[in-house]
Amino acid sequence: MVLFLFLKENVIQGIISRSESKDFYVFSEKDHILIRCSLKGKFKKDFNLKKDKLFNRDFAAVGDSVLYDLNEDGTGVIYEILPRKNFISRKAIKTRGASFRGERLEQIIASNLDNIFVVTSTLEPDFNNKTLDRFLVACESSHIKTNIIINKTDLVEESALVEWANLYKKIGYRVFLTSAINNSGFVNLAKYLKGKKNLFWGQSGVGKSSLLNLLYPNLNLKIGEISNYTSKGTHTTVTSVMIFVGADTYIIDTPGVREIDPFGIRKEDLGHYFKEFENFIGDCRFNTCTHHHEPGCAVINAVENNTISAERYDSYLRILDTVEKDMNF
Repeated sequence: MVLFLFLKENVIQGIISRSESKDFYVFSEKDHILIRCSLKGKFKKDFNLKKDKLFNRDFAAVGDSVLYDLNEDGTGVIYEILPRKNFISRKAIKTRGASFRGERLEQIIASNLDNIFVVTSTLEPDFNNKTLDRFLVACESSHIKTNIIINKTDLVEESALVEWANLYKKIGYRVFLTSAINNSGFVNLAKYLKGKKNLFWGQSGVGKSSLLNLLYPNLNLKIGEISNYTSKGTHTTVTSVMIFVGADTYIIDTPGVREIDPFGIRKEDLGHYFKEFENFIGDCRFNTCTHHHEPGCAVINAVENNTISAERYDSYLRILDTVEKDMNF
């Protein structure tokens, strides 16, 4: 790598901000100017040689650190994608016309993250703990620091939020209660963003862009409305985009999703991504326990003793029922 840099004096290190069609927009890490870049041809050749190329659609992702060379016209060519320290992904939407087991591919949302903020809302769309738990499983399986934002707190009585907020705080998550209407909760949230790469992720319509516009007024992100027909959010952010907001701080705004399916999790592993199960899994009679029906299951005993929330356990069972569908490995 060192020899490569000496030979290519114009090579610059940057971070992928977004992709459009076949082009990538890259932040120069030195001055944070956006450079439109293409991928060097070798990447296409390497991709075509990969035996598992059908299992992963994303060759380069937002947040990837890259080395690129500047052209005379101010555009660039990406020569190398540096190793990722982490990434967050989900099952991609089913391929049109596919009907066989193994069709679901992995969609990488972003890489090299310090924080994930899973954004939910109290109403419009309604708070759904089952959906929140699916997001949390995807985050836990990526081993990235995960936080929860419950937005639109102005739409309900505070007492309706306390029970859910306390449940997730007890599990070990940092929970932020925010309202763009009342401009509340942002001072506490902002201090956890500084100097980090932060991804905001959640369902359509929960108010991710509104939150970010209040935190960083110069962003001017597009804000959508709730569909009267479905009572769900409409998509305003159409692709993940990383934005530099100063002081080594980056924000990644992501498209809202209607459904979330964690990728690459087996039934025997799912319990490890429910944080409150950790103290009990080692006491199960069988080391392959799925915490569903097995005798001597310490997790089931904890649920029966109210040590583990019945709501969270129900989420676990629902995910367990679908986790191995469409697996491709």
